[in-house]
Amino acid sequence: MDCIIIGGGPAGLTAAIYLARFNRRVTVIDGGDSRARLIPTTHNYPGFANGVRGQRLLELLREQGRNYGVGLIEGRIERLKTDGQRFVAEGADRVFEAAKVVLATGLIDRKPPIPRLPDAIAQGLVRYCPVCDGFEASDQRIAVLGHGNEASGKALFLRTYSRSVTLLTLDGSKPEQKSCADLENAGIARPLAIVAAIDHEHGKVNVTLSDGEGLTFDTLYPVLGCDVRSTLATSLGAEHNKEDCLIVDKHQQTSVAGLYAIGDVVSDLHQIAVGTGHAAVAATHIHTELPRNLKF
Repeated sequence: MDCIIIGGGPAGLTAAIYLARFNRRVTVIDGGDSRARLIPTTHNYPGFANGVRGQRLLELLREQGRNYGVGLIEGRIERLKTDGQRFVAEGADRVFEAAKVVLATGLIDRKPPIPRLPDAIAQGLVRYCPVCDGFEASDQRIAVLGHGNEASGKALFLRTYSRSVTLLTLDGSKPEQKSCADLENAGIARPLAIVAAIDHEHGKVNVTLSDGEGLTFDTLYPVLGCDVRSTLATSLGAEHNKEDCLIVDKHQQTSVAGLYAIGDVVSDLHQIAVGTGHAAVAATHIHTELPRNLKF
């Protein structure tokens, strides 16, 4: 096998398509939990004038990969080893070996305490990415749930789209003084009471504060952090930042030779277009680094 790709989201599948079109033998091992499948409809991915459901985009990419002979295997890789020449990826009941590995494992968002969360996401009541879909929340009553400067930054970002933005917290923590001033100058509401409960019904998000006040919103953006799935690489000594995102060079190669990383496991700009761009760069470099596959 020339290359194993771990993770079958848009980035991983795009890398596989590129490699297959370079006549490389490539297999994608996918656990089936790409963040993309949660997207009701994305409107900022090029080429889909009326938007595309995340699940539909994945289906199209898988079909395209199969057309070029990409191996698509359901499963999870639990351990990754290397002897400096080849990699061995071990799953629960299968072992894969390849010259190169691409990690497209992404991340997991920490979930807000909302009953029936998948339904709320499917309805667009809970959204995670203002860059992706802030436009779709235009003129809505928007809540941002989180703490610290990251939540403050997202609340300020969303003021581009709505005059009604409220910053909520679960623990009573306050942003830094400058952020507080910026929030006040932007007219962003910041209740003193913490969130006691959140629910949704009839297309609205209902929040009860600890002082008994009830608030209603059209959209809620959780900013509670995430867990980057980079341990397969860090277990090999791959360099990473304080958020556990992998550090890569201009070819998307980690500090472990032959191990590449693309998409959300690398970047804090969690965009499908960014991940697919990483994929094109990584796959092209992998092809040039492998022994020539001359056609006779």
